Amino acid sequence: MMLSGFFRLGVWQNFFRAWRGGYSGNLEGEGFTLGGVYVVGAGRQGVLLEHREKEFGDKVSLPSVLEAAEKIKPQAS
Repeated sequence: MMLSGFFRLGVWQNFFRAWRGGYSGNLEGEGFTLGGVYVVGAGRQGVLLEHREKEFGDKVSLPSVLEAAEKIKPQAS
Protein backbone atom coordinates (compact mmCIF):
# COMPACT_ATOMS: atom_id res chain seq x y z
CA MET A 1 0.00 0.00 0.00
CA MET A 2 2.90 2.32 0.70
CA LEU A 3 1.89 5.99 0.71
CA SER A 4 -1.62 5.41 -0.63
CA GLY A 5 -2.46 3.45 2.53
CA PHE A 6 -1.80 6.59 4.56
CA PHE A 7 -4.61 8.45 2.81
CA ARG A 8 -7.32 5.77 3.01
CA LEU A 9 -10.23 6.57 5.34
CA GLY A 10 -10.53 2.94 6.46
CA VAL A 11 -6.91 2.89 7.65
CA TRP A 12 -7.52 5.92 9.86
CA GLN A 13 -10.77 4.45 11.18
CA ASN A 14 -8.93 1.24 12.10
CA PHE A 15 -6.14 3.24 13.73
CA PHE A 16 -8.54 5.24 15.93
CA ARG A 17 -10.55 2.12 16.80
CA ALA A 18 -7.37 0.41 18.01
CA TRP A 19 -6.19 3.53 19.83
CA ARG A 20 -9.53 3.95 21.64
CA GLY A 21 -9.44 0.26 22.54
CA GLY A 22 -6.12 0.74 24.33
CA TYR A 23 -3.88 -0.98 21.79
CA SER A 24 -0.35 0.35 21.75
CA GLY A 25 2.29 -1.14 19.54
CA ASN A 26 5.95 -0.36 19.33
CA LEU A 27 5.60 1.13 15.82
CA GLU A 28 8.88 -0.53 14.84
CA GLY A 29 9.37 -2.52 11.68
CA GLU A 30 8.71 -2.05 8.02
CA GLY A 31 5.10 -0.94 8.31
CA PHE A 32 4.14 -1.66 4.70
CA THR A 33 3.32 -5.37 4.91
CA LEU A 34 -0.28 -6.46 5.22
CA GLY A 35 -1.02 -9.66 7.13
CA GLY A 36 -3.46 -12.49 7.01
CA VAL A 37 -4.89 -15.52 8.79
CA TYR A 38 -5.18 -19.05 7.44
CA VAL A 39 -6.82 -22.04 9.10
CA VAL A 40 -5.53 -25.21 7.45
CA GLY A 41 -7.11 -28.60 8.04
CA ALA A 42 -5.32 -31.88 8.47
CA GLY A 43 -4.37 -34.06 5.52
CA ARG A 44 -6.34 -33.25 2.39
CA GLN A 45 -8.77 -30.84 4.03
CA GLY A 46 -6.79 -27.90 2.77
CA VAL A 47 -7.49 -24.28 3.62
CA LEU A 48 -10.64 -23.90 5.72
CA LEU A 49 -10.40 -20.13 6.20
CA GLU A 50 -8.40 -17.46 4.43
CA HIS A 51 -8.39 -13.82 5.50
CA ARG A 52 -6.05 -11.31 3.86
CA GLU A 53 -5.82 -7.75 5.05
CA LYS A 54 -7.10 -5.38 2.38
CA GLU A 55 -5.90 -2.33 4.30
CA PHE A 56 -3.94 -1.77 7.51
CA GLY A 57 -5.91 -2.80 10.59
CA ASP A 58 -8.40 -5.00 8.73
CA LYS A 59 -9.27 -7.65 11.34
CA VAL A 60 -10.44 -11.23 10.90
CA SER A 61 -13.69 -12.24 12.56
CA LEU A 62 -12.92 -14.37 15.63
CA PRO A 63 -16.16 -16.40 15.32
CA SER A 64 -15.23 -17.35 11.74
CA VAL A 65 -11.78 -18.52 12.89
CA LEU A 66 -13.34 -20.62 15.64
CA GLU A 67 -15.92 -22.04 13.24
CA ALA A 68 -13.19 -23.03 10.77
CA ALA A 69 -11.05 -24.54 13.55
CA GLU A 70 -13.98 -26.70 14.66
CA LYS A 71 -14.14 -28.17 11.14
CA ILE A 72 -10.63 -29.60 11.39
CA LYS A 73 -10.90 -33.39 11.39
CA PRO A 74 -8.14 -35.53 12.90
CA GLN A 75 -6.04 -37.28 10.28
CA ALA A 76 -6.50 -41.06 10.23
CA SER A 77 -3.32 -43.00 10.97
